[in-house]
Amino acid sequence: MLLVPVLVLSPEAPSLADAVAQSVRDGVAAGELVPGTTYSVYQLAELLGVSRSPVREGLLRLAEAGLVEIRRNRGFRVLPPRAHDIEEIFGIRLALEPPAARLAAEHGTDEQHTAIRAALNTMATATDSPSFWMADHAVHDLLLHAAGKPRTAAIVEGLRSTTALLGPPTTASGRTLAEIHAEHVPVVTAVLARDGAAAEAAMRTHLQATAELLVATLQRPLAPGTETG
Repeated sequence: MLLVPVLVLSPEAPSLADAVAQSVRDGVAAGELVPGTTYSVYQLAELLGVSRSPVREGLLRLAEAGLVEIRRNRGFRVLPPRAHDIEEIFGIRLALEPPAARLAAEHGTDEQHTAIRAALNTMATATDSPSFWMADHAVHDLLLHAAGKPRTAAIVEGLRSTTALLGPPTTASGRTLAEIHAEHVPVVTAVLARDGAAAEAAMRTHLQATAELLVATLQRPLAPGTETG
């Protein structure tokens, strides 16, 4: 007999659809939702105490991330996260962000560089994880915009959102927020010094380290999380 999963709707999510997606991801990580099993949209809506509309929207996001398969007229089936998904996502980011860091260093305006420095300082002084991750996002986004790559910035933001749904953050493996901040320091330092080659190399090192840790942590049961560097 299939046990009724215990799921919690996060009150901190920016929208109901985001909260649904996170509750399903956390349910998979906690073993409450079993890979290969088909669940009803109606059941999930009832468990979470929300209407079917945000449930469907949240499930569509998870389907795009590769965590669930939508089964027409039947519900959704949980798929096991794959290390290959993380490797593919970071392969894309490695193709986009290191060259953009070089451009940000060489062509970013003084005002853009000041904003990048401020975001890095916010990472250093953040007193909680949400504030830290917001500043982390800002550093990457500001670098891409300083490189003159707004479309690339939108692509990377989507990839980061997908990565967050696929597995726990690298902090689940013992990596501290201070260590993540430290990886960004050489990138920003090189950008502010207008050293394009160093900025590109530092961004590549940061992304490769993050990818390796995410692939490793994805293979073992860890506490649920929501972000990646």
